[in-house]
Amino acid sequence: MTAIQVLHPDRVPTTGFLCVPGRLDFQQLLHLEKQFSGRRITYLIEENDQHDPALRGHMEKSGSGAMFSSTDKNPASAGKEFAAFLEGNGIILFVPGRAATRPATPIHAPSGHLKTLTAFGLPTLPIAIDCPRESCLGIERVSSLPAAVIAFGKPIPAKDSGLPALQANLLEAFAEAYATREILKGSLATALLHGLKNNPNDRIVDGADDVVLSYAKILPIAIALSKHIRAETDKPRVAIVLPPGKGGLIANLAVLFAGKIPVNLNFTASHNAIRSSIRQADVDRFITADPFVRKVPAFPWPPNRDLIFIERVIPEIKKEIVKWGVISKLLPASILATILGLNKRRGDDEAILLFTSGSSGEPKGVPLTHRNVLANVTQFATRLNMGRDASLLGCLPLFHSFGCTVTLWYPVIEGINLVTYPSPLETKRLAELISLHQVDVLLATPTFLRGYMKRIDPAQLESLKLIVTGAEKLPQSLADAFEEKFGIRPMEGYGLTETSPATNVNLPAPHETSGSHTLAAQRDGSVGQLLPGIAIKLVDPATDKPVALDKPGIIVLKGPNIFPGYLRDETRTKEVLSADGWFRTGDVGFLDADGFLHIQGRISRFSKIAGEMVPHETIESAINQVLGLDAETERKIAIVGIPDEAKGEAIVLLSTIAGPTLEQECIDLRYKLLDHGLTSLWCPRIIVPVEEIPLLASGKLDIKSCQQLAGG
Repeated sequence: MTAIQVLHPDRVPTTGFLCVPGRLDFQQLLHLEKQFSGRRITYLIEENDQHDPALRGHMEKSGSGAMFSSTDKNPASAGKEFAAFLEGNGIILFVPGRAATRPATPIHAPSGHLKTLTAFGLPTLPIAIDCPRESCLGIERVSSLPAAVIAFGKPIPAKDSGLPALQANLLEAFAEAYATREILKGSLATALLHGLKNNPNDRIVDGADDVVLSYAKILPIAIALSKHIRAETDKPRVAIVLPPGKGGLIANLAVLFAGKIPVNLNFTASHNAIRSSIRQADVDRFITADPFVRKVPAFPWPPNRDLIFIERVIPEIKKEIVKWGVISKLLPASILATILGLNKRRGDDEAILLFTSGSSGEPKGVPLTHRNVLANVTQFATRLNMGRDASLLGCLPLFHSFGCTVTLWYPVIEGINLVTYPSPLETKRLAELISLHQVDVLLATPTFLRGYMKRIDPAQLESLKLIVTGAEKLPQSLADAFEEKFGIRPMEGYGLTETSPATNVNLPAPHETSGSHTLAAQRDGSVGQLLPGIAIKLVDPATDKPVALDKPGIIVLKGPNIFPGYLRDETRTKEVLSADGWFRTGDVGFLDADGFLHIQGRISRFSKIAGEMVPHETIESAINQVLGLDAETERKIAIVGIPDEAKGEAIVLLSTIAGPTLEQECIDLRYKLLDHGLTSLWCPRIIVPVEEIPLLASGKLDIKSCQQLAGG
């Protein structure tokens, strides 16, 4: 394996340019010099940056250097002076200083440095550098990985120079470098097998009955069950109707080991949504358990002949389990994977099938490939960076993309102890499990976090080092209240089923290194920085034209974790996925100078009125404030847009507190909102009284039902 790989050397301009790498160590610098062989290089450093001694010494020996200040009040003037170094095809090479960052961080330089560099007004060449050996999974052989992948970005002309353009270009080049990782060509089933084999003493604790199973015991059970599944059906997919726990874990492993595709069904959805999912997935076998069938009698269960009751089958295949227990101990993972045929499906083949929540219509089938899932596991692992004895609480449903990737595949592959419980709502029991097993990481939604606020002793959550929320916006008031009570601040993340799912996360600051910049890792009001390997661009909601990253626009993402398209739905796939892999999320937001993504809302939660994009969530927030409503405990209002001939759409307020004088209440509310600073265009024209605001099981607003209530 070549120590350093280079991508797109053809992008290096033949004329002079300012070179801005996301990071640069001594060996990478020497390699870049070879790429620029025969051209005069002027090293550029920020006056207060600290560099490794070898790097500093090399630059000083060259005798060709320059310095700038990130606080320069007139960078354009300095840029005119630096332009002389570009004459005769010369290169100015910015050398970033030390920075305290997490592995696989694309940009190591502070935003103040980059703002100044881009204000010089010089043609710029961004360079992304990924170091796979620093951020690989435990199942990868470090020695087989390149020390670095250097990806030249697209040159930025002087007239287009600016921080947003540099950010976008660096992130896209880094995504290209990240996408070359060898593990992305592999098999999810093989990765899971290696994880179980490499970490035999790690375990799953099932909080429903306190049964503890080591990964060494789970492996032969899953293999033996896979043989049974293979004999039961010829269909490529197998449905699973189980909550988080040992049964759900073993069932998912067994389906993958059988060379098939697990489909975890949303048992909280409507009957129509469930039947739609079953029809789309084309499954004829459902793995479940007797107690769960009794617990969820409303589920449209198929005939008994189609059900595989996991607690009945496992005792029947005990001899097979014993046999595979011996074999799995004797054989290395690579040979065992070959015997089981796990490498037949890999890379861009479908690995799992999930369904969207159906918040705005019928559930959409979202096939995720082996590449998608392995990419997101790798991306998330670089950010959690959990130690050997760490443990994770898995209580999010397995049909939830976060519950699937982060609390199912990730802990098994990385050898993390997993503590499970069937429901995220029973916070009293969850707190007991966190305390008893000294859980380090809790993944939840803001809706579920509110349960901890009501009835949990802060001492029970003392072991937690990280709390990540997703699926819905984290109100700052809730984050503040939670931190005040428990001494730990929940960190908001972001993702979608189509992105496998995680794309962004806020994190505690990394441990500071002496003499280094400590780059921001968390910002209130944002969903965090992008995970490594994900590129971003924004488009105007009205014109569909690209906008700068610091201006609001529809978020469009690209990376190895992006799904290949909806299940047998080419029309909807083309609506969100371009031919070159850019995914239109449907969310509106912008990126700040430090790379934090700020979400302003779903495009489905905007109305276009008289040519202006009006955000529903902003209106809801204002109404809650002017009416003094406590949105943290109960949602009492919702904003909906309905068709309007004159202005395109009209704003409708659904309210559980509306009185008998709706017209007068609407007028009074309009005056209060105008005093609050909202424009007249944004004020609701109609109030519709409702008994309750429709919500999905995840706590998110049921947009489709709200529109029906509003008459839209």
